[in-house]
Amino acid sequence: MTTPFTASTTAFEVIDGVDLTGQHAVVTGGTSGIGAETVRALALAGAEVTVATRRPETVGALARELSGIPGAGRVRAQALELSDLSSVRAFTAAWQGPLDILVANAGIMALPERVTTAEGWEMQLGTNFLGHFALAGGLLSSLQASGPARVVIVSSGAHRAFPFNFDDPQFEQRPYDPWVAYGQSKTADVLFAVGARRWSADGIMANAVNPGYVLTNLQRHLDDDTLRSFGVMDDDGNVTPLSYYKTPSQGAAGSVLLAASPLTAGVTGRYFENNQEAEVVPGDQGEASGVAAHAVDPAAADRLWEYATETISR
Repeated sequence: MTTPFTASTTAFEVIDGVDLTGQHAVVTGGTSGIGAETVRALALAGAEVTVATRRPETVGALARELSGIPGAGRVRAQALELSDLSSVRAFTAAWQGPLDILVANAGIMALPERVTTAEGWEMQLGTNFLGHFALAGGLLSSLQASGPARVVIVSSGAHRAFPFNFDDPQFEQRPYDPWVAYGQSKTADVLFAVGARRWSADGIMANAVNPGYVLTNLQRHLDDDTLRSFGVMDDDGNVTPLSYYKTPSQGAAGSVLLAASPLTAGVTGRYFENNQEAEVVPGDQGEASGVAAHAVDPAAADRLWEYATETISR
């Protein structure tokens, strides 16, 4: 499918004219960057937004900002640590009522060393995918209760180079590599959206999105040499986005498009970038855009669903 929007469209332009009054949304990692812009756009359209975050105290300024705008939905914070299954279960157990929108936005990137979660999962896979998989599953009855509901999973173009390794997903046997681990977790995010087609009969649409290049807290684990190799840090340590980088609001546009736009109603199991459905590419030829075939393979999606279900049930 196509939309009238471009890579430079902002989240506010995508949602212009959309009324979300009475709807409830959860946005993980909604305290800064793309997540905060997603929260702003949904709230300004009238949705009541819960920011699920490790640090609920950081939501205050954003909540106060939006509370002073007529017609904006209420913004509140609720504690959630995606890398701790007990925290995810506490969050879902405390949720009451229907849920119209779930935006799985939180993430970590390229941890220099292999770190594990409370359950012993490799941290990037545990946070970026398994924690969100458990969260969505725990909120499933609330998503079903809303009637039509949408799940948005924030992925990355980094998925293209790294299929999901079913033989050793936790890097217990192969050498740990920060970028392989990150890319694999983002492939898992796309496969999650494909596998969630099983929820479509209940009116739940799930899609993955690549926000593009945006300077946010996601890069906090990258050292100066890596940032310089990317071209975003000069010799004096100043960080400046390159010409093709997006603003946080432009990066959030894809999430908002899939979460709230009438243009994507009924769309599920897709991957979007630059506010358009992406073309399927081989994924092994260094492509600069598109969704890799290994990330939209229904058989791989079903296999991953079984793996994730078993893993979070242990």
